[in-house]
Amino acid sequence: MSLFLIDTDIASFIFKGSNYADPYLPILNGQELALSFMTVAELFQWAILRQWGDLRIEQLEKYLSNYLIIPVDQPLCRTWAQVRVNCQSAGKIISPQDAWIAATALRHTLPLVTHNIKDFLGVPNLQLIIPPL
Repeated sequence: MSLFLIDTDIASFIFKGSNYADPYLPILNGQELALSFMTVAELFQWAILRQWGDLRIEQLEKYLSNYLIIPVDQPLCRTWAQVRVNCQSAGKIISPQDAWIAATALRHTLPLVTHNIKDFLGVPNLQLIIPPL
């Protein structure tokens, strides 16, 4: 069993029961799964923006309890800064949120499972996991 970091898109697909999750489920089955603190923040932002009620937010909280949530620490902040500078220096754009997720994967040497590969292509040494074609 390996520990995989799950990007926000994948966590959202699974939570919503979306068909977009289907190709990822065989990859994730039997693995220990983690989320960056940033993914948790993005999911709550999504819920608040869409004005979910208390019951739906409780369902989200219960869903999140299935994951190891990786918090921010000083080395992660340094890794985030390096990711942002590396991308900027290479002429690549990475959002602050995606940089936090990439930095979390790099800081803890975790592969990142994502549906949005293009968001992370400019990040050196980041191991991306996608379903086979």
